[in-house]
Amino acid sequence: SNMIKPISTLVVSSLLACSSLYSLSSHGMSSLKPKPSGYTDTQHPIMLVQGILAFDSIAGIDYWYKITEKLESEGAQVYTAHINAFNGSVARGEQLIKELDNIRAVDPSIQKFNLLAHSQGGLTSRYVMSVRPDLVASVTTMGSPNKGAPIADLVNNIFPENSPLGNTYELIVNAAGSLIDGLSGDGVGKGDARALTKEFTTAGAASFNATYPHGLPTTECGEGPSSVTINGQDINLYSWAGGATFTNALDPLDYLFATTGLLFSGQSNDGITGSCSSHFGAVIRDDYNMNHGDLINQVLGLHTLFDTDPLSVYRTHANRLKTAGL
Repeated sequence: SNMIKPISTLVVSSLLACSSLYSLSSHGMSSLKPKPSGYTDTQHPIMLVQGILAFDSIAGIDYWYKITEKLESEGAQVYTAHINAFNGSVARGEQLIKELDNIRAVDPSIQKFNLLAHSQGGLTSRYVMSVRPDLVASVTTMGSPNKGAPIADLVNNIFPENSPLGNTYELIVNAAGSLIDGLSGDGVGKGDARALTKEFTTAGAASFNATYPHGLPTTECGEGPSSVTINGQDINLYSWAGGATFTNALDPLDYLFATTGLLFSGQSNDGITGSCSSHFGAVIRDDYNMNHGDLINQVLGLHTLFDTDPLSVYRTHANRLKTAGL
C-alpha cells in the first residue's frame, strides 16, 4: 500500500492541475475563415463522444481541444455529445441516442452519424451501435480500454463498494461529476461513479464485451472486423491509440499518466489504456507517441514535437471516412 498513497495523491493533484488549466480562457481565435477545402467534408456528420470527465466546453476550453475547429475548417459538420462526466456506458449511451434522435428531428437531412470516440466514449459508442445501428455510419475509437483499465481495478480495491471509504469516494466523484455536467451545460441527470469504476475493472469489461461484442478482435491482440452489419445496417469500424505516457514535460497530465502507466508492467500503454486493449475494428495504429490526454490534444495542445500532431490524425481520418463514402 506504500505505492498506493502517492498514486492517489498524484491523481488528485493532477485533477486539480487540470481543472485550474481548464479555467484559463482561450483567446486570439481568428475570425478570418478561408473557404473550406472539402477535405474533411464527410457525407454524414461527425459526433465526438467524450470519455470520463466528459464536458463539451468549460470556461472557453473544449474537451476536444481545437479538434472541432480543425475538422470544420475543411468542411466537416461536427457535433459534441452531451453526456455524464461519470457514469456507465449504457446510461451514457442512452443519453447519446436521445441527442442523436433530437438532432435528426431538427434536421431531417441527417440520417446517420460518424461517431468518433475517446476512451470510455468508445464503449458508449459500441453500446449505441449495438442497440440503434440505424443511427450509426461508423464508429472510431481512440484509446478505448475495451478490456478494462488497471487503474479501475486499483480504485475499486482501494475504495470498495458499500464501505465507508467507498461511499466517500462515490460522494466526492458524483459531486465532481455534477459540477462538470453543470458547468458544461450538458443538461443530463445525475451520474454514477461506481457504475463507471466497475465497468472498467477486468471483470466489468469482460461482462460488457460479452453483451456488446461487435467489432472486437477474437484474438488476444488482433484486429477486429473493419465493418459489421447489425439489423441490416452496415457500420465501418476503426481505432487508434497511443503507446507513450510522458510526451511533454510542460503538460501536467503527463506526470499522472507516467505514474498510472507503471501499472502495465512494461506493456505498451498510454497511461490509462493498454495498446492491445484499444483494438477495435480496423486498427489504424496503436502506438502513436501520444498518451491518453494527447489523443484529444490535451492539455491545451501540449504534445510531443517529434511525432504526428493529434490534429493531423483527426484530419486524415475525416478524409478516410469521406473517401469511404461515409
